Amino acid sequence: MLINARSQSTSNEDKWLSYIKPKSEGKEPKCQFTPRVAARDVLKHFRSGSNPKQKWIQDDKGNWTMPHPIWSPEELNKVEINHRDTNGLSDKLAYGSVWCLRQIYDIAGFRFGKRTERQWLLRIVFLETVAGVPGMTGAMLRHFRSLRRMQRDWGWIHTLLEEAENERMHLMTATQLLQPGWILRQCVFITQGIFANLFFIAYVVNSTFCHRFVGYLEEEAVKTYTQCLADIDDGPLQHWQTQRAPEIARNYWNLGKKGTMRDVILAIRADEAHHRDVNHEFADMKPDQLNPNKPGE
Repeated sequence: MLINARSQSTSNEDKWLSYIKPKSEGKEPKCQFTPRVAARDVLKHFRSGSNPKQKWIQDDKGNWTMPHPIWSPEELNKVEINHRDTNGLSDKLAYGSVWCLRQIYDIAGFRFGKRTERQWLLRIVFLETVAGVPGMTGAMLRHFRSLRRMQRDWGWIHTLLEEAENERMHLMTATQLLQPGWILRQCVFITQGIFANLFFIAYVVNSTFCHRFVGYLEEEAVKTYTQCLADIDDGPLQHWQTQRAPEIARNYWNLGKKGTMRDVILAIRADEAHHRDVNHEFADMKPDQLNPNKPGE
């Protein structure tokens, strides 16, 4: 039965090749098709579709994620808080907007009282629902722009999509520890509706401003996760030093079976620092310059 199946597969492949091989009616065709043996090799290549250089990751449930950096211990521990100086009115408006949003959110639910695990998870969940908007919005608008102009995008789309998914994976990790209630979901719904539309309009008007805004936003995210690490090392989250990370996080960041929540926060902080640097870089570039960042880097 196995032999018959193989012979039938070969027969079907030969039949398909006969359709695509150019037919000559007494005249020499302008373009000769690849020899049959070589064509089978090409078909086999497309069927396998494997590329060892791609950093795609599949979890135990079959879910795939886009290429993204897997940080080494040295990279995780050398992340620093830094700030890019404002240069011009656009930068000042971007930084001022981020500063105001940070102050409002801190006063609303994080500045007063004792920080607890629940407060930290609520903060992470809410912030990551917002942080996942800019990358997707920017990628969508650049995709539409590429379609309208019928030109290549210069490689920005893949980086912005990777950023959006990366922020979403931060959210998916946090929701493994905290199931959001009805009130939080409604707050996210309203905030996302307002922010997504405002960011959409702003990106159409001035994409440079938007990337600078995201760069400053990620600067604040690095500060937030650095503070979270301080609470893990000597604060109310010390049990995260040994608490096992959710499976989705261990798979995504390749933390191994013994990966802890502290490892997760280190990885998230490194991600945010990466987004900070990339968006400041995009803000310094012209929209039609080639993106120097390769997929997964």
